[in-house]
Amino acid sequence: MIDVARQLFAKKGVDDTTMNDIAVASKKGRRTLYTYFKSKEDIYMAVVETELEMLSDAMEKVAQKDIAPDEKILQLIETHLDTIKMVVYRNGTLRAGFFRDIWRVEAVRKNFDRKEMQLFRQVLAEGKEKGIFDIDNIDIVTDILHYCIKGIETPYIRGQIGEELDDETGWAYVAKIVFGALGRKEQNKNLI
Repeated sequence: MIDVARQLFAKKGVDDTTMNDIAVASKKGRRTLYTYFKSKEDIYMAVVETELEMLSDAMEKVAQKDIAPDEKILQLIETHLDTIKMVVYRNGTLRAGFFRDIWRVEAVRKNFDRKEMQLFRQVLAEGKEKGIFDIDNIDIVTDILHYCIKGIETPYIRGQIGEELDDETGWAYVAKIVFGALGRKEQNKNLI
């Protein structure tokens, strides 16, 4: 039902999709639909949560890679931004709702944010332990990194960051900023 709702929301928009539309498209009765969801708002939040789980899974895969922490942190950032962008574009008219309803989305996002911050914390701790990053307080750096990435989501999705740059050059700038902030040691500079 959630995937059917996502498809309808993407096609018709959240406001123009009714509970009846979802029931008919999912070949379930309205009563069945209301057994699982109290309202269209609940279904919308379930759709957002499902999309965030997909992002979380993608980031988990990056975090499990056997690569250096400096390379891993960049891949986590790139995966986060590219997956969010893909989710928003894949959902068509849901995109407008995503930007309009950002505070509702934020409420659902808390669990994802907690998981993401834990991944960042692990990678930063590993980098500090291996002498790759020169950071004093992993928790504060984790918070700052997390909120910086969240802060550039919308301009990144809209293509407003480095529009004139090719991807390689754009990510070289990202690496320079991130590695500067993390006090990255010279040994792995070949990444930029």
